[in-house]
Amino acid sequence: METPLLEMRGITKVYPNGVVANRDVNFSLRAGEIHALAGENGAGKSTLMKMIFGMEEPSEGEIYIRGEKTRLLSPQDAIDRGIGMVHQHFMLVPSFTVAENMVLGMEPRKGLGIHYAEAVRMTEDTARKYNLAVDPKAKVEDLSVGMKQKVEILKALLRGAQILILDEPTAVLTPQETEELFRELQQLKEHGHTIVFISHKLKEVKAICDRITILRGGRSEGVFQTSEVTEQEISRLMVGRDVVLKYDKSKLNMQAPVLTVENLSVNDSQGRALLNNISFSVHSGQIVGIAGVEGNGQRELMDVLTGGLRSGASRGTVRVQDTEIREANILTIRNLGVSYIPEDRMSQGSAGEASISDNLISTHYRSKTLNNGVFLRASKIASMAAELIEAFKIRCSGPKQPIGMLSGGNMQKVVVARECSANPKLLIAEQPTRGVDVGAAQLIHEKLLELRENQGAIVLVSADLNEVLEISDRLLVMYEGEIVADMEDPSSLSEEELGLYMLGIKRQEPQHIRRTMNDVEV
Repeated sequence: METPLLEMRGITKVYPNGVVANRDVNFSLRAGEIHALAGENGAGKSTLMKMIFGMEEPSEGEIYIRGEKTRLLSPQDAIDRGIGMVHQHFMLVPSFTVAENMVLGMEPRKGLGIHYAEAVRMTEDTARKYNLAVDPKAKVEDLSVGMKQKVEILKALLRGAQILILDEPTAVLTPQETEELFRELQQLKEHGHTIVFISHKLKEVKAICDRITILRGGRSEGVFQTSEVTEQEISRLMVGRDVVLKYDKSKLNMQAPVLTVENLSVNDSQGRALLNNISFSVHSGQIVGIAGVEGNGQRELMDVLTGGLRSGASRGTVRVQDTEIREANILTIRNLGVSYIPEDRMSQGSAGEASISDNLISTHYRSKTLNNGVFLRASKIASMAAELIEAFKIRCSGPKQPIGMLSGGNMQKVVVARECSANPKLLIAEQPTRGVDVGAAQLIHEKLLELRENQGAIVLVSADLNEVLEISDRLLVMYEGEIVADMEDPSSLSEEELGLYMLGIKRQEPQHIRRTMNDVEV
């Protein structure tokens, strides 16, 4: 029997606080395979990969590379043994060129400075070897998301990686960029590289991976040939129950507009247009999805809608019901009944050292239900926290546990629970299911649809195309700061066609977009 390229035997990881992340897990990689690692948030995937990449040490168990017992005490140890990792959030310096990023930490020297021409040559040679075309002299901040990911992969390959760990590699890619990535991964496989593919997108796991290891509750549920298991079977093994992948939405019952945006434009400090004459409305009882490749104006639009941009850099009208909010502060906007699920649950959505219950009340602790005007009502807060933990299936030791100790998916559930429990008139949901497993995504989708049933208005910004197509009642596509498509029946659109609009290859006539906007007014 062939010796595994990498093997983990009986791996257990217990943290000092008593949390068991992995329990007696076996995991192995064959040379030249693409191996999926799947599981719920908190199932132990990240911890297992951190141990392979030298960021954590096992409490028990052994790691073998090419049959030799190995200790990986740092990422440099892992790199020295041919292991590379591409994180979900890219580790690139935006102001540096591709070549400068490629050689970071291993810069060729010329006198006292960097030998830039040599860095360019090294980049070109690596790109040519693996047929991954990049411009060595381009600034990273000017690259598309797909191109940034290519640079991250090349960085690992330049450092000699034979094993590549990819964490949610398609999270922000269009279907076309995903197809290109898959072609590149197949080429790497043909070169003899081994790839660990961590993803919650089961259709992609089935499309690209040879085998799959499934974790649940820190334990392995088994290793399978992906061709021999269905998406539904994988979901069931991950979460222990059947998962709904399609939703039967009730008939659309729109009422009056809650959010009205008219001729909104935003310029940066150099006068460059970031948003150009944006107009749309969102009605009570309606979910309006917004799709677009990252960096096409969604961030600036969210800043205007949530009070994050009040510099006078915007023009136009933004009203919640009859109140102009373009220059309003965050508290004023929240008092109008607006809730916000931010894209970054770590820096914007939560306070890592605070408890779950404190995070759950952080945006509405002033309410009379939780505050008697002098003191917070501790018993009310405790009962509310317990109810939300149960309703949103938040895996934790209790409401007093620091939120920073939760897995990413459970942290996301806390943020969603807080914002939905305020019974908002308008919910701005930005990437609400990014990086969460299929079970958690189903729960979040059901909560959004429940809010829609209760006549809430929802703006859904998502890079998950299946998500925006499945639960949106109307879909806007943004490209270079403009709305280039307005779809009244998103479910009839394919992901591939949507990707063409997102890349600017297709766009609707402006009069069609304006007509569609006028048609939905009540």
